[in-house]
Amino acid sequence: MFKRLFGQPAATPAKSLAMVRNITVGRTVALDPLAWRRLGADTHFTLDRDALVITAQGVVALDGGTFVHRFYTDDHVMLQAMSDDETGAASYDFSLFTPWSSAYPPGERERRLWRDRLSEPRFQGAPEGLPEYPRFWFSDSEERQPPVTLWETIYDDREAAVPYARIFQTCMLYARDLAGGRELMIALEQEPKGGDVSHEIMIGIPLEMAEFSA
Repeated sequence: MFKRLFGQPAATPAKSLAMVRNITVGRTVALDPLAWRRLGADTHFTLDRDALVITAQGVVALDGGTFVHRFYTDDHVMLQAMSDDETGAASYDFSLFTPWSSAYPPGERERRLWRDRLSEPRFQGAPEGLPEYPRFWFSDSEERQPPVTLWETIYDDREAAVPYARIFQTCMLYARDLAGGRELMIALEQEPKGGDVSHEIMIGIPLEMAEFSA
């Protein structure tokens, strides 16, 4: 799966994989379904199980010493955590995302139009069967803002001798408030090293620490 999505492995040596609340490649994460059921019928987030088998994980190093840790299943469900250290020991701000849509832009025009959509204060999701989502990043501004760019390094082996892939991402995070809580949406362009560019939408929910364990 990851070869198809992300291209060929990079050759940069890696440190040991981070472990966030005992979560890493090869572990199973137990979820409390109330985390999404409380949102009721208005949410677009769906998940048909309460356990995730982690088969890959990624890390993003942000400016200022903050890290994003991501844990993936074979069907692209993603559990995400923020951390103030690379090991994942000081983790917080947990969220869970499931895929909504995936498309391969045929040319540069379509890529430019996608980036234009990600720059607007609200994401118009009608073409993908979604409602309008207000921007979560830069939410205090109604001006156009360029999407965030970052590199994610992917591993599929707990020993982490080398990373499996490196992916350049252009993305924006959105959120809408429902009666039962908040629904998240992330829209991004993935440009894997050695792979095909794709446009992805994932629907997510915030997770409390008591709502998952490994």
